[in-house]
Amino acid sequence: MKNKSQVELTPHYLQQFLDALWLESGLSKNTIEAYRRDLLAFASWLSEDETDLAAATREDILRYQGVRLREGRKARSEARLLSSLRRFYRYLCREEVRESDPTVQIESPRLGRSLPSGLTEQEVEALLAEPDSEAPLGLRDRTMLEVLYATGLRVSELVALTIEQVNMRQGLVRCVGKGNKERLVPLGEISLDWLQLYLVEARPAILNGRATDDLFPTRRGKAMTRQAFWYLIKRYAKQASIDKPLSPHTLRHAFATHLLNHGADLRVVQLLLGHADLSTTQIYTHVARERLKSLHATHHPRA
Repeated sequence: MKNKSQVELTPHYLQQFLDALWLESGLSKNTIEAYRRDLLAFASWLSEDETDLAAATREDILRYQGVRLREGRKARSEARLLSSLRRFYRYLCREEVRESDPTVQIESPRLGRSLPSGLTEQEVEALLAEPDSEAPLGLRDRTMLEVLYATGLRVSELVALTIEQVNMRQGLVRCVGKGNKERLVPLGEISLDWLQLYLVEARPAILNGRATDDLFPTRRGKAMTRQAFWYLIKRYAKQASIDKPLSPHTLRHAFATHLLNHGADLRVVQLLLGHADLSTTQIYTHVARERLKSLHATHHPRA
């Protein structure tokens, strides 16, 4: 593959597409960065045959998919690639850069509905108990875990919270999710207690006179990144001897599953999670169903 610089692989119409995506779609920076990487990789591959990204054909895309398939790329990765290409070529058609969309007759790969790895309520309790709440940073971490489990927020939503987004009197947090959509989520008494303690004792000690609107700052007075918090979750899980595959959404999955296990309505869980489509939430019914089957097998006299 030719060693071309990123600038050479970023024609003006690609940058215009990314700028339009940012302004019009409300997608996160991470999602837009994923689009950029996908399109740059395809542009680089096309450059070997001196083909321009804007002029790619359906056959070019199919050949590229074949190359990636032989490399062992997963279906989810291929689905995201096709999504990137579809949005890009639709944009080019809309801007009259080209007349037809080469992705129209290309089918998306079939994705299995993978079940989220879950934590039991006992495992969640063990995880929440790991931070040293006697220390300011430990109290911050405990509070973040409590809020995450109580609300089902995405990690990116949690670390982006500001003081103004929390209403202690009403016990609500106002978060901004995907597509810049706002939703109100109840905090619950336990996480409210931890939050009150953290705001009074730990946050002032962590900031040490510095000013910030971030609800959960680092010792440097800056907002915590999702990568840093994900590292904390893994560390505390290891300390709690939780030997399960974890993801940044571990406590979000536990929040949804445990609500359903205790009789919550699926549409209520959908609203709390901020899912635009109920089908996205329905994956948790499978998890809850397996839990019910296990309980039945354990406790029913004729199971």
